Amino acid sequence: MPAKTTTKTRRKRVPRKAKPGSSGLEPIDCKLDTSDGSIREVVTRVEKEGGSVAGSWRDPLGGKPLVIAILPIDRIEPTPFQRDLSEAHHKKLAGVIQKTGTFLDPVITVPAPDKGFWTPNGRHRLEAMRRLGAKAITTLIAPDPQLAWQILALNTEKAHNLKERSLEVARIYRGLIDEDASRQETDFAFYLEEAALVTLGFCYEKKPVFAGGAYHPILRRLEEFSEEPLRKTVREHEKRAEMVLDLEEQVSDVVKRLKERGLTSPYLRTFVVARINPLRWIKGDPPPLEQVLKTMRERAGKFNVEKIKPQDLASMAGGPPDDE
Repeated sequence: MPAKTTTKTRRKRVPRKAKPGSSGLEPIDCKLDTSDGSIREVVTRVEKEGGSVAGSWRDPLGGKPLVIAILPIDRIEPTPFQRDLSEAHHKKLAGVIQKTGTFLDPVITVPAPDKGFWTPNGRHRLEAMRRLGAKAITTLIAPDPQLAWQILALNTEKAHNLKERSLEVARIYRGLIDEDASRQETDFAFYLEEAALVTLGFCYEKKPVFAGGAYHPILRRLEEFSEEPLRKTVREHEKRAEMVLDLEEQVSDVVKRLKERGLTSPYLRTFVVARINPLRWIKGDPPPLEQVLKTMRERAGKFNVEKIKPQDLASMAGGPPDDE
């Protein structure tokens, strides 16, 4: 059986500061007529959906064609793989928009697969305008649907905590599979950021109240993006997620027994996971993740809470992990 091929992703490099005025197009070169072939399909769809094109141009940095349009609000939907709607946020936005009486921040959209448009980053503004009863909304349309994935990747980096980041990555992953499951997982390393986030996202989907921060360092060290097709790698992530959740049940039982002995600390779960983690004793190449999780589960089942003293917990350094 051939060995599984993986590719390590390199650390993101911070771009160097460019010389002023050395990049992009001159203003005169950004002109783009709506009859241009690069946007003709978008213009046709806007008109078909009952919208109105307000203008078109080439992006002054990368030269990509863009369209500004007014669309019926019911022709735009959020991409099906982004984070959940925040009731408080969209209601607050609605209040601000109503106070100014003007919608000044167009939502970015891309053509949806069949009809209408998807917005990868305008869900709350869209819902705020719907709350105000708006008939139409201003949108900046990018003809290239791939831009949606890039925007979602940026949104994932801005997510407030590990749970939000992981869930959003999991939704992006499933969206990529729906598009074309034959593509290699490594092709989307930029969008997904970490292989560990995919597995954690699948964990959070099944168990929303989950202390993913306790397991993230282990998964991050051992999981890598694979050159196998998405239809195969998704099964691997789902299998690992099941193993992590199974381990979490064992760890939760140990935490419960420690609490029954009067040991209370925000670091209890971190402490237990650290105690059963074999990686801290391994030098050189670590074993596969599945083997590590199996070993940890066995150790959790044999964990003797009677031997743990308060001073053992006091030795834990740093704060509790995300979602602890």
